[in-house]
Amino acid sequence: MQSRHLMMIAIGGTIGTGIFLSAGSAIALAGPGSALLSYVVVGMFVYSVVIALGEMSAMFPVSGAFSVFGSRFVSPALGFTLGWNYWFQCELTAAAIILQFWAPQVQAWEWALVIIVPVFLLQLIHVRAYGESEYWFALVKVLMIIVFIFVGLIYDWGGIKGHPGPGLSNFQKGQAFIGGFQNFAQTFVYAFYSFGGVELVAVAAGESVRPHKTVPRAIKATFLRIVLFYILTILTIGLCINWQDPTLLRAADESDVTASPLTVVFQRAGFGAAEHVVNAVLLTAVLSATNSCFYASSRMLLSLARSGQAPRIFGWVDGRGVPVPALIMALAVSFVTFLTTIWGEGLVFTWLLNLTGISALLVWCSIGLISLRFRAAYRAQGRSLLDLPYTQPLFPLLPAGVVILALLMFIAEGYSAVKEQPLQAENVVATYIGVALYVVLYLGYAIYERYGLGIRQHFVPLLEVDLQTDAVWKPGEGAMIRDHEGKDEEEAAVTVTPGWRTWLSHAATHIY
Repeated sequence: MQSRHLMMIAIGGTIGTGIFLSAGSAIALAGPGSALLSYVVVGMFVYSVVIALGEMSAMFPVSGAFSVFGSRFVSPALGFTLGWNYWFQCELTAAAIILQFWAPQVQAWEWALVIIVPVFLLQLIHVRAYGESEYWFALVKVLMIIVFIFVGLIYDWGGIKGHPGPGLSNFQKGQAFIGGFQNFAQTFVYAFYSFGGVELVAVAAGESVRPHKTVPRAIKATFLRIVLFYILTILTIGLCINWQDPTLLRAADESDVTASPLTVVFQRAGFGAAEHVVNAVLLTAVLSATNSCFYASSRMLLSLARSGQAPRIFGWVDGRGVPVPALIMALAVSFVTFLTTIWGEGLVFTWLLNLTGISALLVWCSIGLISLRFRAAYRAQGRSLLDLPYTQPLFPLLPAGVVILALLMFIAEGYSAVKEQPLQAENVVATYIGVALYVVLYLGYAIYERYGLGIRQHFVPLLEVDLQTDAVWKPGEGAMIRDHEGKDEEEAAVTVTPGWRTWLSHAATHIY
């Protein structure tokens, strides 16, 4: 994949139903102030995760990313757990629901086939087909979010004639923070679900051109994504829609596209056909999310197979480098959308929300631990930081902060579930269902490793950590290669006559 592909994957490649359907639930639960604060906290947390992961991915661009790093820098059990935990996450149910908006007589599982099969066939072509399609899918979503923010803020400030906006009324008279800390803690799961997928850029690093340059640029672009697409979006929704508005809950609980906060805001701003336009963009968002899901799950399964942690057949790729068996497995699992016609869309969406949200938190917490362990091994083996293509700032504050904040969020989630009245056991189970999966995978592989493989040493010793395999360059070559590339770029800039195309290219380099 080219640099522009990786940039757009980082900026908008995983914007899906989390921000379009479930974000409003956070506002309805705890008020716009609590929801905004929750998204800010999780945004800072996630950005720290991406920076820590980017440092390793730029140096070791492998498709398995954090799964490979977990096995290599900490223990095989951790890599196994992260790989399978990530593989289980999926976001395919909403595509069928969105299409039912236009043709309600067609069953959800029938629409699922219409969505899933073409995306699967697209993935079989080549990784560039994924990169190019994801570039345009993401571009549509990016433009939609930008337009929504502008329209929403203009409407809220009363800038649309005949459609007076609420101004700051939704944040006044005690409406900004509802339900205290308990409700605030519950909003985290919605933020986790919305932010899920930011680590995809690291998974894609293994198939990108010059990853030591493209990965750091994509990592930096993640900050733009967090501020623009999540924090400003949740702020706009909170300003325009009151926390007591029933549409906020109906969007997620009933997967009702007409109740999506984006649709509601556009309609109240006077755009009558908003529900059809927004629904079309939502469909694009879900196509993108489905596309990314197939890519990420197949590459993760490929990595697991090549590490000996999955059946060997899934490690096979065809002449174009496409992991066909892993893609077929992803296709089979994607038919979980059939559940939408058995138990109902809202119930399935809610359980997937909890499973994906907590699983994402576990993955991110683990990345913080892996980063600390990686640096410890790097220092123990006498390596120079100058050899790293990208060095995270403020080390070890960022990865240590990730671990501490993740633990606090786990405590907050548990406290919220237990304090809820009346106490419902299924809510506590739903909150920690992702933790149960994580623990079962980790302990299961640790036991297999100990008694099945006869390996007594659980953690990889620091001096035995592999810092050479898959590295973009050998020790001591980093500064020399960067200097050589810098001179080549300067010479290319001198030989090219400045023109409008040159200036646009120069601007795109800094924007992307």
